[in-house]
Amino acid sequence: MLRVFQNDLADPDRFVVTLELVPGRESSGRSVEQVRRIAAEAFDDGRISAVSITDNPGGNPALSPDAIGHDIFKLGMDVIVHFTCRDMNRVGMESRALQLAMMGMKNILALTGDYTGRGFCGQGAPVFDLDSVNLISMLGMLNDRLESSGDPDVFYPGCAVSPFKYSEGESFAQYAKLCRKTLAGARFVITQLGYDAKKFRELILIMKHMGLSLPVIGSVYILTPATARLMHSGQVPGAIVSRRIVDDLTGRWKDPTSGREASVEHAARLAAVLKGIGYCGIHIGGVHRSFDMAARLLDRLAEIEGSWRNFIPEFGDSPEDGFYAFPGEEDRDSTNHFGKVKANTGLLDGAGYSILRKLHRTGFRADAPLAPFFRNLCRNFDKKKAGRRLVYLAEDFPKKLLLGCRRCGDCAIEHLAFLCPESGCPKHMRNGACGGSRDGYCEVHDDRLCVWYRAWRRFSSSNETGRMAEGMIPPRMWELDQTSSWLNFHLGRDHHSLKSCMKQGDSCKL
Repeated sequence: MLRVFQNDLADPDRFVVTLELVPGRESSGRSVEQVRRIAAEAFDDGRISAVSITDNPGGNPALSPDAIGHDIFKLGMDVIVHFTCRDMNRVGMESRALQLAMMGMKNILALTGDYTGRGFCGQGAPVFDLDSVNLISMLGMLNDRLESSGDPDVFYPGCAVSPFKYSEGESFAQYAKLCRKTLAGARFVITQLGYDAKKFRELILIMKHMGLSLPVIGSVYILTPATARLMHSGQVPGAIVSRRIVDDLTGRWKDPTSGREASVEHAARLAAVLKGIGYCGIHIGGVHRSFDMAARLLDRLAEIEGSWRNFIPEFGDSPEDGFYAFPGEEDRDSTNHFGKVKANTGLLDGAGYSILRKLHRTGFRADAPLAPFFRNLCRNFDKKKAGRRLVYLAEDFPKKLLLGCRRCGDCAIEHLAFLCPESGCPKHMRNGACGGSRDGYCEVHDDRLCVWYRAWRRFSSSNETGRMAEGMIPPRMWELDQTSSWLNFHLGRDHHSLKSCMKQGDSCKL
């Protein structure tokens, strides 16, 4: 009998447990059989609501989660398919979603995805045609089609969030994007991996503050010293493991048997804390050889869950000056500390933002004073090739100098406080930051500030941070590539014309 993840998540009396499985790089053999065996053992155990299958983790090639997931689904175990935006354009992603629907696998964890890794003859091209917000919206569109065709079983999309950010800007960007994911149609949330109980609690409180009622599942990982070191070094984007945990595990694993017991105990105690502070379930990772480790974790959780408050001091790894939206220790402290102090953008950055903001308000909004004049002017220039070329050249130089413009023809700088998502972000994120930044710096280029962290500083300086949580920004319109974004905006050809996608009236209280 199929155990349905959605039903378990909707049951207020059930603490949901999901298990993450990572396919290897082979299409058959021991690694594939191992994944199948763990899934079968999880099904027989009866405490796992679904297994989730990763999608080329780290951006490196692996067996498709769709193929191995379908095998597991046929066993009777429900499956959550990780669906990333890294490797396919929107056409390929829609086709893949239709394939998943045909196979009956409708639970989707919608992810932007890690940056691309190495494959055949070198690094793969990073696609990122959509981001996770756009993907969730696309699945909603497909749900309308499924329902109209008479299929009552529609996609059940979830999303990820990383509360383990220790600057105000990064924290705000994560929660603002969570708002956009929810407005786009996300139905559940799974956290990134971290070991800070106050940050886990912060997510629960900020969701209450924003009025979001999605069920939240906390990530719990059975660490080994090797994986702990990998995560501590930043090689697993978004995962935060402190030096203290690495050193402690290294000492305990001098004897592998006692080391494994210590890792299971550590994970079980975190699971107990998560259950105690109000999470709907846990998402278990780090199970690669057999289901036994996960079973022992759940056995131990049942024994210690009543003592969860005693374990909170073990999960307090954070920088001394780390930002917390709710710094108090008790659940009754619901004072939101976002926005208490304006960010300092710096003289040049602040001046550039101020000038671009004024220019935009003067002529590049639908209700701008000079918008009618520019609209008529653009109509005349657009009639002839020479006119279009003249506008293109007039636009190209200042935008390239000030913004590193890539000439996409569908400018989105207003959504990022007049920073360019095409040149400023390796993933071209138009709806918010990914989860891979660390200390304000980009996941891919660690010598460069995250463009969304910079956008937050600019928005904060003008009391407009709420704009980061408004609606959904449609994806880039590739048919406009290498054309004038000025003409496209004033003549209603760019993404602003997609009013059904913008949803600018919708936002969350942050």
